[in-house]
Amino acid sequence: MKRRTVGALVYPDFELLDLYGPLEMFGMFPDEFALRIVADGANSVPSAQGPRTTVDDLIGVERYDILLVPGGRGTRRDVKNARLLAWLREAAEGAEIVASVCTGSALLARAGLLDGRGATTNKLAFDWVAKQGPKVDWRGRARWVEDGKFWTASGVSAGTDMALALIGRLLGPEKARQAADWAEYTPNEDPANDPFAKEDT
Repeated sequence: MKRRTVGALVYPDFELLDLYGPLEMFGMFPDEFALRIVADGANSVPSAQGPRTTVDDLIGVERYDILLVPGGRGTRRDVKNARLLAWLREAAEGAEIVASVCTGSALLARAGLLDGRGATTNKLAFDWVAKQGPKVDWRGRARWVEDGKFWTASGVSAGTDMALALIGRLLGPEKARQAADWAEYTPNEDPANDPFAKEDT
């Protein structure tokens, strides 16, 4: 089986669990996934919660089989980062899977990658994110949305559920259940089961 490289983007004020929840799940299978942290011109990047993450690659250096884009307060700045958006378009073209968590979908939307596709995002930031991609079919009631090779998760913890669903798709459902058991985590396995959606969505 091919070993896939996961390139996880970080930028100042990214959300810790958006990044490390999915990476924890992928990292349980080191023979199947190699994990790399990617950033735009920094050796370490501070999260929204404070702790910094060491960077493995600078953008534009490597290609990744799975591209992971976390959310966080920093997306409100980086939706205007033309260099980063251009790299996202280039990296997405060569990736097998492009996944975002929380407001990470705002970066994908602003890059034009979600135009004409279904997607979701954090409920508390939903209206702002939707403005970044007016051509996107935004889903207000979804734990995560899969549309072709693009996967978008709702807020923060939903990224872990999405990552397990991705593992199930790529390695088989038994591997996904195994990862959840190892983490002593009870996953939400139904993307339509969204307890945080508003009643009218």
